[in-house]
Amino acid sequence: MESASILSKFEKVKSRIVAKTPSQKLFGLIKSLTKMERRYFKLAVNPTGDKRNKYAHLFDAILVQDEFDDVLLQKGIYKDQPIESRKFSELKAYLFKHVLRALQRYDEKTSVDYRIQNHLLNLKVLFKRSLFSECQDELQKIQKLAAQYEQFEALLVCCRWEKELAYAKTDINYLDKHLENISRKEKEYLQSIKALVDLRNLFFRFLIELRKDVSRNEAQLQRLEKITQSPILEKLPETDSYRIQVMYLRIKSVIRFAFNDFDGFYKQSSKLLELMESKPHFLKEDVSEYISALNNHIISCGQLKKYAEVEENLQKLRDIKPLTHDDELKIYRQYYTNRFSFCIKTGDFKEGLDALNEYQKSLEKYKQFAFTKSSFYFQYFYILFANGKFEDALYYLNEWLNQPQNVERKDLQAMARVLNLLIHFEMGNELLLDSLVRSTRRYLRKEKRIYQFEMRFMEFIHDLQKPLSKSEKRAVYQNLLSQFEALKSDPTERRMLRMFDFIAWTKSKIQGVDFEEVVGEKRA
Repeated sequence: MESASILSKFEKVKSRIVAKTPSQKLFGLIKSLTKMERRYFKLAVNPTGDKRNKYAHLFDAILVQDEFDDVLLQKGIYKDQPIESRKFSELKAYLFKHVLRALQRYDEKTSVDYRIQNHLLNLKVLFKRSLFSECQDELQKIQKLAAQYEQFEALLVCCRWEKELAYAKTDINYLDKHLENISRKEKEYLQSIKALVDLRNLFFRFLIELRKDVSRNEAQLQRLEKITQSPILEKLPETDSYRIQVMYLRIKSVIRFAFNDFDGFYKQSSKLLELMESKPHFLKEDVSEYISALNNHIISCGQLKKYAEVEENLQKLRDIKPLTHDDELKIYRQYYTNRFSFCIKTGDFKEGLDALNEYQKSLEKYKQFAFTKSSFYFQYFYILFANGKFEDALYYLNEWLNQPQNVERKDLQAMARVLNLLIHFEMGNELLLDSLVRSTRRYLRKEKRIYQFEMRFMEFIHDLQKPLSKSEKRAVYQNLLSQFEALKSDPTERRMLRMFDFIAWTKSKIQGVDFEEVVGEKRA
């Protein structure tokens, strides 16, 4: 009974400790700010530069921390004074709210959404005081902004206010003259809103399917085909809306990519970029979709070996001025993943290694989790492997294999196991290979997605474990190459063989030359 009581007390103490564990919300918020936003906040919270201002002091202390350390922050703020945890919690909570308010004021100057919301709030204030003429002025400002940036929801609200103002003024003549036109506009705006919602949902359905697996087996192609039969793609509403056209072209572009129509992918992505660049005022408001569109266009250029365009558009991607921290992160991530891919495709692995070193040095200022994905680890492995840096390649491969399993990129999760066999084979870890082959085969069978090239490669590894003469080993390599070449006629097997160039690797072993040299021959 006594031990149960002690355990109960321990649990209560433990729960209080957990409840008081400091949150990293404030740390994350402050670290996400751009330089301009930080400067704006500092001027707002401490315009005189008073060194006794605890909020400014805490803000600066968090900025210089690489990792969140609550105890160190408390010591920095209170120094030798007694630390009252409740007051410190209140200080952090107030600073969090203060930063949010400052960001709202900052965004009011730059964001169309905020400007529209402010005008709407002004309109409500004026309407309550029956200042209808002033209400009309605010309404016109909203309509002009909302029309310029195709804010259909706001335009719909404007229609309601047009009727509300006329009703409040008992302006029956205005309603008689304009009601039909207002009703027509409401229907148009509702149609546009529905079209955007439907298109965006369709885009996400496609994206989910593509991210799960890029193998394009028959079952997946049938699912993709079903998505493309959506009525919204067959009969797009007649409109010159920029936002709807952008979403429509994004879907058409990704459909062409999904079905390996790289000419169509290139044409659609070119059209999309042309449209976006023809309306620069939209890009000044939101550049996120433009980053994605440019990324896809670079991929399309690479697929068609338009390497000069790849380099031109990589520079264009790097030159984009980000509007948010997320934009900055996307530009950095997509620039390097495309640069790595370009080096891999062209076999320029020395340039790839230089890019990887440059990238790793500048990665510190970004959140690491954004780059700990299978696709990045695959590129790290590929470049290091091709440069003969097997120890480093194995390190990133193990990081890759230790990633939590999810629905995204099942093909890469399987490929990691096959490449694990390859790297241990290259490193001469013969004692491990037999058990690795068995565990890889179990994993692939469990996933119900084993391919012929994987089976052939595992058989090849098994065959080379036998005592063979030099000529017999060469025959085993030659047999593997013949099997791989035969598998190229199957679109699914061909796609998997291209993910990592197993054919080039096999040829390099037969010819006794570097892997990089064989891959580089394909650039022409």
